[in-house]
Amino acid sequence: MSEQRTGRNILEIMRLLPHRYPFLLVDRIVSLTAGPVVAGSKVTGLKNVSVNEPFFQGHFPGNPVMPGVLILECMAQVAGCLFFTGMEEPEQTLMYLSGVDKARFRRPVFPGDQLIVVAEIVQVRSNIVRMKAEARVDGALCAEGELMSSLVRRPTAGS
Repeated sequence: MSEQRTGRNILEIMRLLPHRYPFLLVDRIVSLTAGPVVAGSKVTGLKNVSVNEPFFQGHFPGNPVMPGVLILECMAQVAGCLFFTGMEEPEQTLMYLSGVDKARFRRPVFPGDQLIVVAEIVQVRSNIVRMKAEARVDGALCAEGELMSSLVRRPTAGS
């Protein structure tokens, strides 16, 4: 496996991912495996969880907790950053989350937490990517799961 390379800041992440506020759930890529994306390639990213996130208004008033599905989405976006970094033209492709297996939520995520996500590519086939990921706060496991994503060509304007 290639050596680790420093990560990506938010502007670089926005060039890789199509997501925008309020659904861009990655603030920084801390490290990633250099070279082509193959099984075993890894990425570490972070999400600073702020009380100002729009989902906290309704989840739950008086006891704000980050929704588990958004933690999974954060994990998928971090993995997407790794995958798109290895592509020649990432702006031509979208990555749709197409499956979640063995998802477990171990502890809640609260405003003020910093979510650290580590994702590893398990398998890459023509247009399917399988990965495993985990999210931690202060070293404590919050969520884990196996994710599958489908790669599709991004539609052009007017089509």
